[in-house]
Amino acid sequence: MAAPTKPLALTLGEPAGIGPDITIAAWLRRRELGLPAFYLRGDEAFIARRAKTLGKGLGTDIAIASVSPGETEAAFADALPVVATGEHATAEPGKPDASSAPAALASIREAVADVRAGHASAVVTNPIAKSVLYRAGFRHPGHTEFLAELAEADGRVPQPVMMLWSPRLAVVPVTIHVSLRDALTQLTSDLIVSTVRIVATELKSRFGIARPRIAISGLNPHAGEDGSLGHEEQTVIAPALKVLRNDGIDARGPLPADTMFHEAARTSYDCAVCMYHDQALIPIKTVAFDDAVNVTLGLPFIRTSPDHGTAFDIAGTGKANPASLIAALKLASRMAAANS
Repeated sequence: MAAPTKPLALTLGEPAGIGPDITIAAWLRRRELGLPAFYLRGDEAFIARRAKTLGKGLGTDIAIASVSPGETEAAFADALPVVATGEHATAEPGKPDASSAPAALASIREAVADVRAGHASAVVTNPIAKSVLYRAGFRHPGHTEFLAELAEADGRVPQPVMMLWSPRLAVVPVTIHVSLRDALTQLTSDLIVSTVRIVATELKSRFGIARPRIAISGLNPHAGEDGSLGHEEQTVIAPALKVLRNDGIDARGPLPADTMFHEAARTSYDCAVCMYHDQALIPIKTVAFDDAVNVTLGLPFIRTSPDHGTAFDIAGTGKANPASLIAALKLASRMAAANS
């Protein structure tokens, strides 16, 4: 499949975290892995400082180039391209400071604007520190919901759907960044239906799966044991499945969550849709911790991200593993090519 002709827009993430580290580490492996061209939306001077720190440990100089999005392809072979946001970052590795939130948020906003303006083919986001953003007044539960707001058009905010994808397993939680108690309140037949419709549509359009097989988990232990361990399978999930099947979607379930993730079971479906966050994320982080990718479905642009956090404890040490970011870059490129 041909690579997209436009570069990928990569966000800075939390400046004090490992986002800058894994960005540099991924760029250093660009030729070895045949990575698609990308540029970092951020502060050139900040990235140059981090590159100097990391380069000392590697015994090499790491070149940084200040570019426009259109100059990325020409620069990418010889230097890490950086497109300035105008927000300067000063945070030291592992030590977020007052510059962290403005720098991280500006990078996200401008990367999204680049894609929506046609300057980039997809957004790839580095990890943010939500606690740092909250202290600065950030009001969204996470990246996913902020991106949905940035995708608003004609007064309508799209429903964002969080998928965690790997070659071995893809999962989607119906309820996302809320407490378990609130997840039970939020879970409705309508939410299950709208989520699975988005999953089915994008598995076709962006993943090239002609007839997606979607496994739907139960909520309660053993999918409720015919009502003896809970009634949500009968009163909430089964009605949603009926609607989805009437739509022609291959939706299977409700399935007991404790038996749907072993190796043989995973071969029977293309994506597992689960009722709450940990029900979906524990299995994929168990089988694909290093190379799982966070993908936001339901947006008018492509967004992928590494499936890990900021790892303040190893920021600036050169120990951060870029595997998940590399997988996110490759998947974004694949999805953009399928969508072109």
